[in-house]
Amino acid sequence: MREVEELNLKVGSGIEGDINANPISPRQILVVRYEDIRELAISPGELRENLIIAGVDSATFTPGALINFESGAAIRLTFHCEPCKRIAYLVDSLKTIQAKRGILGVVINSGRIRVGNNFRIQAHKFPALSEQPYERFLDFIVKVPLGKVVTYKQIIAAIGVDNSYLRALPIYLKKTSSDDYPIHRILNSQGQLIRYINNQKSKLESENIEILYNSGLDSEPHTYFVEVDKYLYNNITM
Repeated sequence: MREVEELNLKVGSGIEGDINANPISPRQILVVRYEDIRELAISPGELRENLIIAGVDSATFTPGALINFESGAAIRLTFHCEPCKRIAYLVDSLKTIQAKRGILGVVINSGRIRVGNNFRIQAHKFPALSEQPYERFLDFIVKVPLGKVVTYKQIIAAIGVDNSYLRALPIYLKKTSSDDYPIHRILNSQGQLIRYINNQKSKLESENIEILYNSGLDSEPHTYFVEVDKYLYNNITM
């Protein structure tokens, strides 16, 4: 990471030029309080944050808060950034920085922000997203409408977790009721139907989604799949 004097925040994306810029991600930007890194005796940048703000009370700096900058740029804070092995070397125990690694957020109004700019933070302007990835998974899939599908890759981005969570998605699916949630609208990363989702093919076909069949080679399993670009759910809001 490198220190800069100015960031260009873009609604529907995040920080211009940043690797985490993604229109469906709830973790477009990581904001940290200066007071927290001072208490932890950690240098700016070591928590891999994008933005440090000062003079904000911890009771106000919470998921669901809104930060407005004098340029018109605005950030909605979503959920706490979980301590991870990338920063484990900074402390004796990751528990030390639990809830102090900063809060993730999304850009809801575009604008440039510079070091020294004034801002205003308002708590409880939005619902906070759950700190639990599985709860965010459930909140996301109920939004997928009839006649649309989502893939594993899209889910990972939309619930704001690392790609390592791809291994957790089958577990999520198996413990989620198909009567309460439209899990039949979920495809794997290749756009294929998932064998342990009951009646997935017939349910998708009843929603006018065309199911294609790949006969494969002798060494490959035969699979049903969907032309993802034709049916992908893109209208994603939190």
